[in-house]
Amino acid sequence: MAIVFRQETFRDDFTYRNSPENIRRFPFPFPDDNYMYSVNMEPHVKGAAGTVFENLIDVDEHYISEMADRALVLKADPLRYQALPHMMQAQWDTLELLMEQQAAGYPEHFTLEKNGDRWRWINRPLGIDDTFTFGDLTTLPMEPLEYISRQTQGDITIVDQRDNNLWMDAGMVTTQADWSLDFDVGMNFMEWHGPVPLAHQQGVFERALKFLLNMQLGKPIRRYNWTMTINPRLDTSPENYPKWGKDRTTVTPENVGDKVHLRVEVQTLWRLPRSNALLFVIRCYLMNMSELVTVPKWANRFHRVLGSLPTELVDYKGITRYRDVTVEWLSKYDDGAPTSAGTFPD
Repeated sequence: MAIVFRQETFRDDFTYRNSPENIRRFPFPFPDDNYMYSVNMEPHVKGAAGTVFENLIDVDEHYISEMADRALVLKADPLRYQALPHMMQAQWDTLELLMEQQAAGYPEHFTLEKNGDRWRWINRPLGIDDTFTFGDLTTLPMEPLEYISRQTQGDITIVDQRDNNLWMDAGMVTTQADWSLDFDVGMNFMEWHGPVPLAHQQGVFERALKFLLNMQLGKPIRRYNWTMTINPRLDTSPENYPKWGKDRTTVTPENVGDKVHLRVEVQTLWRLPRSNALLFVIRCYLMNMSELVTVPKWANRFHRVLGSLPTELVDYKGITRYRDVTVEWLSKYDDGAPTSAGTFPD
Protein backbone atom coordinates (compact mmCIF):
# COMPACT_ATOMS: atom_id res chain seq x y z
CA MET A 1 0.00 0.00 0.00
CA ALA A 2 1.34 3.40 -0.97
CA ILE A 3 2.51 5.66 1.84
CA VAL A 4 0.85 9.06 2.22
CA PHE A 5 3.80 11.42 2.64
CA ARG A 6 3.46 14.47 4.86
CA GLN A 7 4.72 17.95 4.07
CA GLU A 8 6.21 19.25 7.31
CA THR A 9 9.18 21.01 8.88
CA PHE A 10 11.80 20.09 11.49
CA ARG A 11 12.88 23.70 12.11
CA ASP A 12 11.46 27.23 12.34
CA ASP A 13 7.69 26.63 12.69
CA PHE A 14 8.09 22.89 13.55
CA THR A 15 5.02 21.46 11.83
CA TYR A 16 6.16 17.83 12.25
CA ARG A 17 3.50 15.52 13.70
CA ASN A 18 2.79 11.78 13.70
CA SER A 19 -0.45 10.39 12.36
CA PRO A 20 -2.32 8.00 14.71
CA GLU A 21 -1.09 5.10 12.59
CA ASN A 22 2.50 6.28 12.84
CA ILE A 23 2.27 6.66 16.62
CA ARG A 24 1.45 2.97 17.03
CA ARG A 25 4.38 1.90 14.85
CA PHE A 26 6.83 4.07 16.83
CA PRO A 27 9.84 2.03 18.04
CA PHE A 28 9.31 2.50 21.78
CA PRO A 29 12.63 1.36 23.28
CA PHE A 30 11.88 0.33 26.86
CA PRO A 31 11.09 -3.34 27.61
CA ASP A 32 10.91 -2.71 31.39
CA ASP A 33 9.74 -0.04 33.81
CA ASN A 34 13.30 0.93 34.75
CA TYR A 35 16.28 1.63 32.54
CA MET A 36 19.47 -0.38 32.52
CA TYR A 37 22.44 -0.19 30.18
CA SER A 38 22.81 -3.20 27.94
CA VAL A 39 24.25 -4.03 24.54
CA ASN A 40 20.60 -4.73 23.55
CA MET A 41 21.51 -6.20 20.18
CA GLU A 42 19.20 -8.60 18.36
CA PRO A 43 18.99 -10.05 14.84
CA HIS A 44 17.64 -7.53 12.35
CA VAL A 45 14.89 -9.61 10.78
CA LYS A 46 11.54 -8.63 9.37
CA GLY A 47 8.81 -8.13 11.95
CA ALA A 48 5.06 -7.77 12.02
CA ALA A 49 3.15 -5.70 9.49
CA GLY A 50 2.47 -2.20 10.75
CA THR A 51 5.74 -1.94 12.69
CA VAL A 52 9.00 -0.21 11.78
CA PHE A 53 10.44 -3.72 11.31
CA GLU A 54 8.05 -4.74 8.54
CA ASN A 55 10.94 -4.10 6.15
CA LEU A 56 14.67 -4.10 6.81
CA ILE A 57 14.97 -0.45 5.73
CA ASP A 58 12.03 1.60 6.98
CA VAL A 59 10.34 4.30 4.90
CA ASP A 60 7.45 6.19 6.48
CA GLU A 61 5.19 9.22 6.11
CA HIS A 62 8.04 11.63 6.96
CA TYR A 63 10.31 10.52 4.09
CA ILE A 64 9.99 13.48 1.72
CA SER A 65 10.21 16.08 4.48
CA GLU A 66 13.24 14.39 6.06
CA MET A 67 15.05 14.37 2.73
CA ALA A 68 14.26 18.07 2.28
CA ASP A 69 15.67 18.81 5.74
CA ARG A 70 18.84 16.83 4.93
CA ALA A 71 19.33 18.92 1.80
CA LEU A 72 19.07 22.12 3.88
CA VAL A 73 21.66 20.85 6.37
CA LEU A 74 24.09 19.88 3.60
CA LYS A 75 23.68 23.21 1.85
CA ALA A 76 24.67 25.00 5.05
CA ASP A 77 27.38 22.53 6.06
CA PRO A 78 28.74 20.19 3.35
CA LEU A 79 31.04 18.50 5.91
CA ARG A 80 28.06 16.57 7.27
CA TYR A 81 29.00 14.18 4.46
CA GLN A 82 32.56 12.82 4.50
CA ALA A 83 34.25 9.70 3.13
CA LEU A 84 37.93 8.84 3.28
CA PRO A 85 39.43 7.77 -0.07
CA HIS A 86 39.86 4.07 0.79
CA MET A 87 36.11 3.69 1.41
CA MET A 88 34.93 3.85 -2.21
CA GLN A 89 34.21 0.12 -2.50
CA ALA A 90 32.20 0.31 0.72
CA GLN A 91 30.25 3.23 -0.74
CA TRP A 92 29.16 1.10 -3.69
CA ASP A 93 28.28 -1.74 -1.32
CA THR A 94 26.07 0.66 0.63
CA LEU A 95 24.36 2.05 -2.45
CA GLU A 96 23.47 -1.46 -3.58
CA LEU A 97 22.13 -2.56 -0.21
CA LEU A 98 19.97 0.51 0.33
CA MET A 99 18.57 0.51 -3.19
CA GLU A 100 17.76 -3.19 -3.01
CA GLN A 101 16.05 -2.93 0.37
CA GLN A 102 13.96 0.13 -0.50
CA ALA A 103 12.88 -1.39 -3.82
CA ALA A 104 12.02 -4.72 -2.17
CA GLY A 105 10.09 -3.16 0.69
CA TYR A 106 8.28 -0.40 -1.21
CA PRO A 107 7.97 -1.39 -4.89
CA GLU A 108 5.22 1.17 -5.42
CA HIS A 109 7.72 3.93 -4.60
CA PHE A 110 11.16 2.58 -5.64
CA THR A 111 12.40 0.45 -8.55
CA LEU A 112 15.88 -0.96 -9.16
CA GLU A 113 16.58 -2.55 -12.55
CA LYS A 114 19.92 -4.32 -13.13
CA ASN A 115 21.32 -5.20 -16.54
CA GLY A 116 24.81 -6.37 -15.71
CA ASP A 117 26.63 -3.30 -14.36
CA ARG A 118 24.12 -0.98 -16.01
CA TRP A 119 21.51 -0.07 -13.41
CA ARG A 120 18.36 2.05 -13.44
CA TRP A 121 17.10 3.54 -10.18
CA ILE A 122 13.64 5.09 -9.92
CA ASN A 123 12.65 7.02 -6.79
CA ARG A 124 9.08 8.18 -7.35
CA PRO A 125 8.59 10.24 -4.17
CA LEU A 126 11.61 12.41 -5.03
CA GLY A 127 11.10 12.35 -8.80
CA ILE A 128 14.43 10.63 -9.58
CA ASP A 129 14.99 8.32 -12.57
CA ASP A 130 18.72 7.71 -13.12
CA THR A 131 20.68 5.16 -15.14
CA PHE A 132 24.31 4.55 -14.14
CA THR A 133 27.13 2.03 -14.31
CA PHE A 134 27.71 0.30 -10.99
CA GLY A 135 31.30 0.92 -9.93
CA ASP A 136 31.84 3.87 -12.31
CA LEU A 137 31.88 7.10 -10.31
CA THR A 138 31.62 9.24 -13.44
CA THR A 139 28.08 7.97 -14.12
CA LEU A 140 26.59 9.38 -10.90
CA PRO A 141 26.12 13.08 -10.05
CA MET A 142 28.01 12.64 -6.75
CA GLU A 143 29.76 9.93 -4.73
CA PRO A 144 27.64 6.79 -4.25
CA LEU A 145 27.24 7.19 -0.50
CA GLU A 146 26.13 10.80 -0.77
CA TYR A 147 23.79 9.94 -3.64
CA ILE A 148 21.89 7.21 -1.82
CA SER A 149 22.11 8.93 1.60
CA ARG A 150 20.19 11.89 0.17
CA GLN A 151 17.43 9.35 -0.54
CA THR A 152 17.43 7.31 2.69
CA GLN A 153 15.94 8.22 6.05
CA GLY A 154 18.40 8.14 8.91
CA ASP A 155 22.09 8.85 9.30
CA ILE A 156 24.52 6.48 7.64
CA THR A 157 28.06 5.70 8.71
CA ILE A 158 30.46 3.11 7.34
CA VAL A 159 33.18 1.74 9.58
CA ASP A 160 36.29 0.01 8.28
CA GLN A 161 37.51 -3.10 10.11
CA ARG A 162 41.27 -3.29 10.69
CA ASP A 163 43.75 -3.79 13.53
CA ASN A 164 41.08 -5.68 15.50
CA ASN A 165 39.02 -2.51 15.74
CA LEU A 166 36.40 -0.49 13.85
CA TRP A 167 37.13 2.95 12.38
CA MET A 168 34.52 5.52 11.38
CA ASP A 169 35.79 6.38 7.93
CA ALA A 170 32.69 7.53 6.01
CA GLY A 171 29.28 8.92 6.77
CA MET A 172 26.27 11.12 6.12
CA VAL A 173 25.18 12.56 9.44
CA THR A 174 22.49 15.26 9.57
CA THR A 175 20.02 13.97 12.21
CA GLN A 176 22.36 13.15 15.08
CA ALA A 177 21.79 13.50 18.81
CA ASP A 178 24.65 15.85 19.75
CA TRP A 179 27.68 14.22 18.14
CA SER A 180 29.75 15.25 15.16
CA LEU A 181 30.91 13.25 12.14
CA ASP A 182 33.51 15.93 11.44
CA PHE A 183 34.96 15.31 14.92
CA ASP A 184 34.61 11.50 14.92
CA VAL A 185 35.68 10.65 11.36
CA GLY A 186 38.84 8.54 11.48
CA MET A 187 38.31 7.57 15.14
CA ASN A 188 38.08 3.98 16.35
CA PHE A 189 35.12 2.41 18.14
CA MET A 190 36.33 3.02 21.70
CA GLU A 191 37.35 6.61 20.93
CA TRP A 192 34.02 7.73 19.52
CA HIS A 193 32.15 6.14 22.44
CA GLY A 194 34.50 7.74 24.98
CA PRO A 195 32.05 10.30 26.46
CA VAL A 196 29.35 7.75 27.43
CA PRO A 197 29.11 7.38 31.26
CA LEU A 198 28.63 4.15 33.27
CA ALA A 199 28.78 1.82 30.27
CA HIS A 200 32.58 1.76 30.17
CA GLN A 201 32.80 0.60 33.78
CA GLN A 202 30.33 -2.17 32.97
CA GLY A 203 32.33 -3.35 29.96
CA VAL A 204 29.42 -2.73 27.59
CA PHE A 205 31.53 -1.36 24.74
CA GLU A 206 34.20 -4.07 24.98
CA ARG A 207 31.49 -6.71 24.58
CA ALA A 208 29.82 -4.77 21.77
CA LEU A 209 33.08 -4.37 19.84
CA LYS A 210 33.90 -8.07 20.15
CA PHE A 211 30.43 -8.91 18.86
CA LEU A 212 30.63 -6.50 15.94
CA LEU A 213 34.05 -7.67 14.78
CA ASN A 214 32.53 -11.13 14.32
CA MET A 215 29.41 -10.04 12.44
CA GLN A 216 28.63 -12.22 9.43
CA LEU A 217 27.47 -11.34 5.94
CA GLY A 218 23.72 -11.70 5.55
CA LYS A 219 23.02 -11.53 9.29
CA PRO A 220 22.38 -7.87 10.16
CA ILE A 221 21.61 -6.83 13.72
CA ARG A 222 19.84 -3.93 15.37
CA ARG A 223 19.76 -2.06 18.65
CA TYR A 224 17.98 0.91 20.21
CA ASN A 225 19.38 4.18 21.49
CA TRP A 226 17.33 7.03 22.93
CA THR A 227 17.41 10.54 24.29
CA MET A 228 15.02 13.48 24.41
CA THR A 229 14.74 16.60 22.27
CA ILE A 230 12.88 19.87 22.67
CA ASN A 231 10.82 20.57 19.56
CA PRO A 232 10.83 18.09 16.66
CA ARG A 233 14.28 19.07 15.50
CA LEU A 234 16.25 16.48 13.54
CA ASP A 235 19.54 18.37 13.43
CA THR A 236 20.73 18.53 17.05
CA SER A 237 24.40 18.59 16.13
CA PRO A 238 27.19 20.21 18.17
CA GLU A 239 27.83 22.46 15.19
CA ASN A 240 24.35 23.93 15.56
CA TYR A 241 24.13 23.95 19.35
CA PRO A 242 23.51 27.73 19.47
CA LYS A 243 20.29 27.11 17.52
CA TRP A 244 18.86 24.29 19.63
CA GLY A 245 20.58 24.40 23.02
CA LYS A 246 18.45 27.29 24.24
CA ASP A 247 15.29 25.29 23.47
CA ARG A 248 15.89 23.37 26.71
CA THR A 249 15.10 26.50 28.72
CA THR A 250 11.66 26.96 27.11
CA VAL A 251 9.84 23.99 28.68
CA THR A 252 6.99 24.83 31.07
CA PRO A 253 4.34 22.66 32.74
CA GLU A 254 1.90 23.96 30.13
CA ASN A 255 3.88 23.07 26.99
CA VAL A 256 5.50 19.73 27.91
CA GLY A 257 3.07 17.78 25.75
CA ASP A 258 3.94 19.61 22.54
CA LYS A 259 7.59 20.54 23.09
CA VAL A 260 9.19 17.54 24.78
CA HIS A 261 9.97 14.67 22.41
CA LEU A 262 11.21 11.16 22.94
CA ARG A 263 13.99 10.67 20.37
CA VAL A 264 14.68 7.06 19.48
CA GLU A 265 17.35 5.70 17.18
CA VAL A 266 16.96 2.29 15.62
CA GLN A 267 20.51 1.40 14.66
CA THR A 268 20.85 -1.37 12.10
CA LEU A 269 24.26 -2.87 11.37
CA TRP A 270 25.20 -4.78 8.24
CA ARG A 271 28.34 -6.56 7.02
CA LEU A 272 29.08 -5.35 3.48
CA PRO A 273 30.01 -7.99 0.88
CA ARG A 274 32.94 -6.61 -1.14
CA SER A 275 34.66 -4.25 1.29
CA ASN A 276 34.00 -6.26 4.49
CA ALA A 277 33.16 -2.93 6.15
CA LEU A 278 30.22 -2.49 8.52
CA LEU A 279 27.31 -0.24 7.63
CA PHE A 280 25.47 1.54 10.45
CA VAL A 281 22.06 2.96 9.53
CA ILE A 282 20.98 5.21 12.42
CA ARG A 283 17.32 6.00 11.97
CA CYS A 284 15.86 8.76 14.16
CA TYR A 285 12.20 8.72 15.24
CA LEU A 286 10.53 11.59 17.14
CA MET A 287 7.33 11.59 19.18
CA ASN A 288 6.07 14.29 21.53
CA MET A 289 4.64 13.54 24.95
CA SER A 290 1.04 14.23 23.90
CA GLU A 291 1.40 11.59 21.20
CA LEU A 292 3.18 9.13 23.51
CA VAL A 293 0.48 9.16 26.18
CA THR A 294 -2.15 8.08 23.65
CA VAL A 295 -0.68 4.61 24.23
CA PRO A 296 -1.43 3.90 27.93
CA LYS A 297 1.31 1.29 28.34
CA TRP A 298 3.93 3.73 27.09
CA ALA A 299 2.60 6.53 29.30
CA ASN A 300 2.99 4.35 32.40
CA ARG A 301 6.37 2.96 31.47
CA PHE A 302 8.05 6.14 30.28
CA HIS A 303 6.95 7.98 33.42
CA ARG A 304 8.63 5.27 35.50
CA VAL A 305 11.77 5.02 33.38
CA LEU A 306 12.34 8.77 33.26
CA GLY A 307 11.70 9.19 36.97
CA SER A 308 14.21 6.50 37.97
CA LEU A 309 16.99 7.45 35.54
CA PRO A 310 20.44 7.73 37.21
CA THR A 311 21.77 11.26 37.58
CA GLU A 312 24.79 10.47 35.39
CA LEU A 313 22.50 9.57 32.50
CA VAL A 314 20.24 12.55 33.05
CA ASP A 315 23.32 14.78 32.74
CA TYR A 316 24.81 12.90 29.79
CA LYS A 317 21.57 13.01 27.81
CA GLY A 318 21.25 16.75 28.46
CA ILE A 319 17.76 16.52 29.95
CA THR A 320 18.49 17.91 33.42
CA ARG A 321 16.64 21.19 32.88
CA TYR A 322 13.32 19.59 31.96
CA ARG A 323 13.39 16.03 33.32
CA ASP A 324 11.48 16.81 36.51
CA VAL A 325 8.78 18.90 34.86
CA THR A 326 8.28 16.15 32.27
CA VAL A 327 8.05 13.45 34.95
CA GLU A 328 5.45 15.55 36.77
CA TRP A 329 3.46 16.04 33.56
CA LEU A 330 3.58 12.30 32.77
CA SER A 331 2.43 11.41 36.28
CA LYS A 332 -1.12 12.42 35.31
CA TYR A 333 -1.14 9.56 32.80
CA ASP A 334 0.39 6.82 34.97
CA ASP A 335 -2.45 4.83 36.55
CA GLY A 336 -0.05 2.69 38.59
CA ALA A 337 -1.10 -0.50 36.84
CA PRO A 338 1.45 -3.20 35.96
CA THR A 339 2.69 -3.01 32.38
CA SER A 340 2.77 -5.93 29.97
CA ALA A 341 5.99 -7.47 28.69
CA GLY A 342 7.73 -6.11 25.61
CA THR A 343 7.77 -2.74 23.91
CA PHE A 344 4.75 -2.88 21.60
CA PRO A 345 1.36 -1.34 22.46
CA ASP A 346 -1.20 -3.65 24.06
